Amino acid sequence: KSNVFASQFYAPWCGHCKKLEPVWNEVGIEMKNMGSPVKVGKMDATSFSSIASEFGVRGYPTIKLLKGDLAYNYRGPRTKDDIIEFANRVAGPLIRPLPSHHMFEHVQKRHRVLFVYVGGESPLKEKYIEVASELIVYTYFFSASEDVLPEYVTLPELPAVVVFKDGTYFVYDEYEDGDLSSWINRERFQGYLNVDGFTLYELGDTGKLVAIAVIDDKNSSVEHTRLKSIIQEVARDYRDHFHRDFQFGHMDGNDYINSLLMDDLTIPTIVVLNTSNQQYFLPDRHIENTEDMVQFINNILDGTAEAQGGDGLLQRIKRIIYDAKSTVVSVFKSSPLLGCFLFGLPLGVISIMCYGICTADTDGGVDEHEAAKKENSDRELTDEGSEEEQEEEKNGKYTELSDGELKQKDVMEKKKD
Repeated sequence: KSNVFASQFYAPWCGHCKKLEPVWNEVGIEMKNMGSPVKVGKMDATSFSSIASEFGVRGYPTIKLLKGDLAYNYRGPRTKDDIIEFANRVAGPLIRPLPSHHMFEHVQKRHRVLFVYVGGESPLKEKYIEVASELIVYTYFFSASEDVLPEYVTLPELPAVVVFKDGTYFVYDEYEDGDLSSWINRERFQGYLNVDGFTLYELGDTGKLVAIAVIDDKNSSVEHTRLKSIIQEVARDYRDHFHRDFQFGHMDGNDYINSLLMDDLTIPTIVVLNTSNQQYFLPDRHIENTEDMVQFINNILDGTAEAQGGDGLLQRIKRIIYDAKSTVVSVFKSSPLLGCFLFGLPLGVISIMCYGICTADTDGGVDEHEAAKKENSDRELTDEGSEEEQEEEKNGKYTELSDGELKQKDVMEKKKD
């Protein structure tokens, strides 16, 4: 039986899980039809919370591939093809051998970025296998003998780790490139990318700054194509200077970048993002050519360019306000009636409550005033009665009377009146 499982951890109330459900069903059907050793299933993380906790599930849906004692997280786009590709990659061998030149060419056509270990047994190969066990979630790892490689490849020594991309190749140098894992993590992207939100998220693991030409892909005007070409030229011609610190690419449209920067950027433009601390840099003058772009990058590296944004307290408060504003605007744009109901009803209830409180205070003040007047009036009457009683006591007129005497007194008082 297979000991490789692709599992989706979900919650019944999760909207994203419900959206993924038809895609996940297609993944299971297609992998079964292709005879894949990976068994596809799903688990209600709310019913089996202890198991979900054991696998470190913190959000929904979470996709994991369970291979023996190892669990690999899927972090790619939630599409059928991407999930299947991930499952087949992780379920297979960590290091895939390339036995012939023909096989090498076939694999190179399928992969824009290709990592290959060249040589026999060595400490470098052991390290390569260790890194592959960690980063197989992102890319494939291959091995080959030197005679399998294309003729244009020249290796300074063996063993070696080589990455093929951008129409050329680069050899890992421990002294210049540092740790092998960090090098592979940096090199797993092409030098120039079509950047979207998911790609930016992935680039955050590399520690690189991201230089982007924000353009409209449908706009073929000179300015849009010129900025894109400038970024492409810098990525190609200045790789040795900047590739350790910068990733280059372009982004179609400014909606995502506006929400990220909490600002409205007029396109076409160029922006450099620091995904680790949410800072960004805008050129202080118009970028006319490659030299201007290189100068802008050098200013960022030497600290003379002004950084904006960041993750400080004020920026966090600004982010909360911006997100709240964006949510309200988006709701009203998509459904004005729903917006009026969601936001108008609470405001109406609060207004009625406030009115009721104010009215209650006013009426209470009047009642208290009238009560005070009545109390004072009663007190005056009571006080006058007490004075009369005291006067009668002084004059000896206050004596106990019989019932007949009281009636006679009342008659006398009426006659006098």
